[in-house]
Amino acid sequence: MNQPLAYPLRAKPVPALPVARMVLGKPVHEVAALLPRLFNLCRVAQGVAVRAALGLELADGWQEALRQEILREHVAKLCLKWPALMSRPAVALPRDWMTGSGAARQALFGDPAGMPHHFEDLREFLAQDTGIAPILRAISELFQPGEGCRAILPHATTNAVFHVDVQENSVAARRADHPVLQQIAITHGHGPLWSALAVAYELDALLTGEPPQLWRLANGAVVEAARGLYGITAKVEDGRVTAFTRITPTDHLTAHGGALDQSLASLPAERARGLAPLLLSILDPCYPVSVEPAQQREPEHA
Repeated sequence: MNQPLAYPLRAKPVPALPVARMVLGKPVHEVAALLPRLFNLCRVAQGVAVRAALGLELADGWQEALRQEILREHVAKLCLKWPALMSRPAVALPRDWMTGSGAARQALFGDPAGMPHHFEDLREFLAQDTGIAPILRAISELFQPGEGCRAILPHATTNAVFHVDVQENSVAARRADHPVLQQIAITHGHGPLWSALAVAYELDALLTGEPPQLWRLANGAVVEAARGLYGITAKVEDGRVTAFTRITPTDHLTAHGGALDQSLASLPAERARGLAPLLLSILDPCYPVSVEPAQQREPEHA
């Protein structure tokens, strides 16, 4: 008889809104206006995706609006949310930080004003006491290699994203090819530091003007959002929506046995409760998820 595995905590997401039932039969313009109003987060991404999926014209400047939305979310994590969870002061930024000015980049990244391009330079960057470097350093110190990690999961693509199965649909997935992140995955695993650094690297890229992407599909659309890929499929008959599917990065994050389950399972039992709030904030579900002590699993018989 095999010994049961210890899972210190488990995730408990709130039930998702029945969005499809809420929009079926409604006129396309009503659905396009309704969807961004239903949720507090990623309104621009949702508006872009639903309009593209319904075959409607996109608003002028949508790409810049989406870039700014992702920028705001990334800065909120790195400069406000994560420092607060580690009892650290917020990172102060100049008023013009969204422009990517020299002063803004200096405030965020210190000297030089940007994330390191090579793994060999990461240690020196993290040793700084300015900008986001102390926040990332604190995360690296709180989570030892292998703690709060998930396995190597298939990365979400514009086709696979509509399958609600175990896949990596995150900022880390779309920044995974960066050489520093590739090395961190080897030394620390696919865990909190890997995820947090990915947000920092994407913030750096967005501040240099890199635009988020939109993919138009047959009867659907996929767009880059603050947490990963966000997708919608829809069918329209006589100006009304007759079929509708919405997929978010959190659907993949909270899939049974997926990134969140694996990350919680790999926390050290004696520190799980203390680390869980920060881990959850780094993984960043877009709807409320609580964690609770996990019941020990029944032993598996050989």
